[in-house]
Amino acid sequence: MKKKIILVVLSLFIIQNGLFAWGQTGHRVIGQVAENHLSKKAKKNIEKILGDESLAIVSIWMDEVRSDDDYDHTHSWHWVSIPDSGKYATCEKNNQGDVVEAIERMISILKSDSATMKQRKESLKFLVHLVGDLHQPLHVGNGTDKGGNDVKVKWFYKNSNLHRIWDSGIIDQKGLSYTELAKSIDNSSKDQIAKWNEGKAADWAEECMAYRTQVYDTDGKDNLSYEYMYKNWPLVQQQLNKAGIRLAGILNSIYG
Repeated sequence: MKKKIILVVLSLFIIQNGLFAWGQTGHRVIGQVAENHLSKKAKKNIEKILGDESLAIVSIWMDEVRSDDDYDHTHSWHWVSIPDSGKYATCEKNNQGDVVEAIERMISILKSDSATMKQRKESLKFLVHLVGDLHQPLHVGNGTDKGGNDVKVKWFYKNSNLHRIWDSGIIDQKGLSYTELAKSIDNSSKDQIAKWNEGKAADWAEECMAYRTQVYDTDGKDNLSYEYMYKNWPLVQQQLNKAGIRLAGILNSIYG
């Protein structure tokens, strides 16, 4: 009974403090963009693992299983903390793993000839979600405010925090379906796609650090609404698109 109560309280804490990344719409957008850029061979090989489930549909599985205590060990995989002046290679690591380490580990499992089908399926679902998480700027935290969760503000006059606004507030305010949003942003040139696919997870994490000044710029206001959304919507779209393109690049390199 005590264990159940603790799990319920923990679940409420997670929901109230916005510890998920991008929300369902954002993650599905990333999955859809990635699906659009898979090679035919990669699509066929991924179908053997996921069956009828699309990347968009499995993209939120990692958040769903957070309520299962068998997956408690994955909670720290959603994020990483890198101080403003630091680098991933030299920052203090979480001994249970972080989003950068977990991405590289999932890639290794998927490339392994010895992985079971269950391991492949779970690792692929993890990877789809984790690449999305890595591109939400506040999932690369500065180590001082829980990735913006401690920055309490209002969003259109309702209590919120900076992390939650980036997870889902800005996207949900637009009122678009994931297919509509994916279609509207998936217009990158071949040169842009090639450039975005350079580097690895650690490089992409450090890239997110460059957006901190913009993300934290609330202009001293405790109620954020249209102005903040207008200033940051292009960055949200870019990060969703970039995550989808990079996810496709990883999957094509493994399966295509």
